Amino acid sequence: MRHETDFSPAAGRGPDDAAIWAATQRALEAIPPAWPLAATVAVNPFLGQAGEGLAQAAARLGRAAGIPLTQPRAAILARIEAGEITAADLAGALASAPARHRPADVAALVAAARNPAVPPRAIPTVADLAAEATGTDWPGIIADRITAWAGARFDAGQALWAAPREGGAYADWRAAAIHDLTPGILGLPGFSAHVAASPAAADAAIARAVRRLGLSGTALDGCFHRLLMTLGGWAQHARYLMWQAAMEGGADTTLRDLLAIRLVWEEALFDRHGAAIAEGWRAAREAHAAPLAPTPDQAIDAILQEAAERAAQRRLSDALAAPAAGAAQAPAIQAAFCIDVRSEPFRRALEAADPGIATLGFAGFFGLGVAHRGFASDTAEHRLPVLLAPGAASRAGAPGTAVEADARIRARARRAWGRFKLAAVSSFAFVEVAGPVYAARLMRDALALGGPAAADPAPRLDPQPEHASRVAMAARVLRAMSLTRDFAPLVLIAGHGAAVANNPQASALQCGACGGHSGEVNARLLAGLLNDGEVRAGLVSEGIEIPAGTHFLAGLHDTVSDSVTLFDSDHPAPAHCDRIARLGRALAAAGVMARSARALRLPGAREGRDLVRRGRDWAEPRPEWGLAGCRAFIAAPRARTAGRDLGGQVFLHDYDWRKDQGFGVLELILTAPVVVASWIALQYYGSAVAPAVFGSGNKLLHNVVGGIGVLEGNGGPLRAGLAWQSVHDGERLVHEALRLTVAVEAPREAISAVLARHEGLASLVANRWLHLLAMDDAGRLAWRHAGEAGWVAADAPPAARAA
Repeated sequence: MRHETDFSPAAGRGPDDAAIWAATQRALEAIPPAWPLAATVAVNPFLGQAGEGLAQAAARLGRAAGIPLTQPRAAILARIEAGEITAADLAGALASAPARHRPADVAALVAAARNPAVPPRAIPTVADLAAEATGTDWPGIIADRITAWAGARFDAGQALWAAPREGGAYADWRAAAIHDLTPGILGLPGFSAHVAASPAAADAAIARAVRRLGLSGTALDGCFHRLLMTLGGWAQHARYLMWQAAMEGGADTTLRDLLAIRLVWEEALFDRHGAAIAEGWRAAREAHAAPLAPTPDQAIDAILQEAAERAAQRRLSDALAAPAAGAAQAPAIQAAFCIDVRSEPFRRALEAADPGIATLGFAGFFGLGVAHRGFASDTAEHRLPVLLAPGAASRAGAPGTAVEADARIRARARRAWGRFKLAAVSSFAFVEVAGPVYAARLMRDALALGGPAAADPAPRLDPQPEHASRVAMAARVLRAMSLTRDFAPLVLIAGHGAAVANNPQASALQCGACGGHSGEVNARLLAGLLNDGEVRAGLVSEGIEIPAGTHFLAGLHDTVSDSVTLFDSDHPAPAHCDRIARLGRALAAAGVMARSARALRLPGAREGRDLVRRGRDWAEPRPEWGLAGCRAFIAAPRARTAGRDLGGQVFLHDYDWRKDQGFGVLELILTAPVVVASWIALQYYGSAVAPAVFGSGNKLLHNVVGGIGVLEGNGGPLRAGLAWQSVHDGERLVHEALRLTVAVEAPREAISAVLARHEGLASLVANRWLHLLAMDDAGRLAWRHAGEAGWVAADAPPAARAA
């Protein structure tokens, strides 16, 4: 039965099509993208809220998803009472907060912190109200039915029988839903007929539902955002498709189609239960239309969150002020590692193991944005930050060789054998006949006795860029690394990866700068490029002279075992055998030190002895902690951080502004590595403060769907974000949710000029999704960027900050 409303077509009112389409686009952009499992990379879950502050975003996502956006008040209060968050931290946060709902002073703020906050509650959907009225879990049913369809529709190669993709997502869903009897059986008779009668185009379906549901123009943004949030990871996957299409200059309508699908469900439930939910739905519409503003609790919690972040900045400042170890003036070996926080303790251990080794930090794709094909693979993996598009192609081994052709045939045979094992008709026969053959392999995997996988042949750029392009590429990378002179005789280029088994989210442990892949390929490509005699000769005209006796060696740091594989056979260098052996000994000693320190944090680890096998253990939910604990990014010369224990919580990027003519490297650092690092920090932040929405739940219950993502159990929406085991040790959170602090040693005027040219970056800073501080010539955190107020002294009294 249809129920007209005050905004029905019959009343002649309601939003026009232009208003509906504009609201639709805003709602789509409020959803963060989620990359597929093969390239899971950190994504800022608050990407769509970057233009507003934390309290306002909390108000928005409180309405849309019923989640908090800050650490629990009790956790921050405990740190205040323990003295970890000081009165100065609280005063600074208080002074920088918006005036609305701001307590009068620090005492009033602490008093407010002692009162439990009212949990946010999402505005109910029609499905929520119908569930309350009927006792039937309509939100759960909708999630299950959409997942049943979407898992097949968006399958990325996991399913043996893929669903047809004859049109857009909405058209394909409509064709399937017309024949879906499940909703009718569960209490929504006529659903198939309702779908059949719905408009054939998604835009028309959205417009019809808006008018039938009586939504005013001011209610559209909130209602659309709320419905998309109920789709969980499916909305985020569709947003990824939209993101990728935009990167390639196109457009994708999948997310809009999912909104249309969800509105058709709302419309059908309203037609069935409108009379029973009329009052509740009227209140929900009014709530969506009401002006958005933080509640007093959300304003208080945002201030407390900032105070916790200022306390962390103070601890970082104290660590940087500690006496530094003396660095070798002319190192025998230089070792460049990724800026990843897991590299920081290993670099410190390596320098302690051999004082003749100096380390550098640079984004782990090493400036080579390549689309790489592994040996005998047909898939091109984008080994670069997801913010960028690949500028070159590479492959493992020489293309077209007999060896590669043979490998391709064997790979196809393995795929065919795998499909035979999993096929509905043959799988049971396979177990009966071949099952015993796999007993030894199952025992080996169960006991984590497997050895490391063999490395691919050395990668090469394909097609080979012309000489001038290769020289320009090498010069750009070396300048970005602040490595243009004083080369050591041996230079290690170390990418990183994580060797793990039975982990659907394994790519989340890989190199974020490499798009969720291992950094091996980029390291080996760069070593080859810098060992090329013609490239070195060309670099002289660029003002960069690499000594003839300098050799570049690629390596891969396994962050699970803290072991480093050296690819010394890529470019044999007999003259450097002694130095390579020396490096190998130092790397082994550093691994022992790093493992011993990490074992103290990992549940069940025994003095580092079993860290090597954790990645091979298919029952291990925590092979390593990944980037848990990340909280700061430093771009400065290594002398500012060498010898200082930063706890594996800081991204370290070598940068010397005195070598950066025109500040092009500074601009690159602030707009790429800093943004990626902030995404990583905010993904961990979201998975810790709002795990129900921005986390993927219990890893023990994960089921892979379509190679895209995971379900927690056997139903419900697709889950995106980190598993609970990635941020929690079973007793407490191991990741303190903090927005990233970025400390840069460079003139403030140069930093401000970069912000002026990049509106998105400036918005992140102004709304404090990351904190930007400038270091002075002594390496102190001296200045804080305060948005419109510009730079203020980091340790200035609150009145000066507010000025």
